[in-house]
Amino acid sequence: MLRFASNEIGIVQGESLIVSDYDVQGPMWMGDGARMTRQHVTFQERFLTSPIVHLGIGMWDLDSERNQRGDLRVENVTPSGFDLVFSTWGDTRVARLRVQWIAIGRLPDEQDFVL
Repeated sequence: MLRFASNEIGIVQGESLIVSDYDVQGPMWMGDGARMTRQHVTFQERFLTSPIVHLGIGMWDLDSERNQRGDLRVENVTPSGFDLVFSTWGDTRVARLRVQWIAIGRLPDEQDFVL
């Protein structure tokens, strides 16, 4: 459990279109086997420490005649941003994927002592 010792808590949300391969015949749509895409998200304001980041799928557009496989995760969380990572494998075909995210963490407080 993350406990906050301050009243300065920041919550920021956003969304990212992490896959848009249908129109360009990209690898998530045309490829087979293991495929991965990574997108860096930068916060407009820096947190004091690395926040907790929660992901959700806002929209997915998959080929209905193929297996639907995917792994959506967060990597490299820092006070200033994180990486969204989506991977698939086998014969799955992903045309589009939009990810919604929320970051919750501590913000700098005037009472924080910094050397």
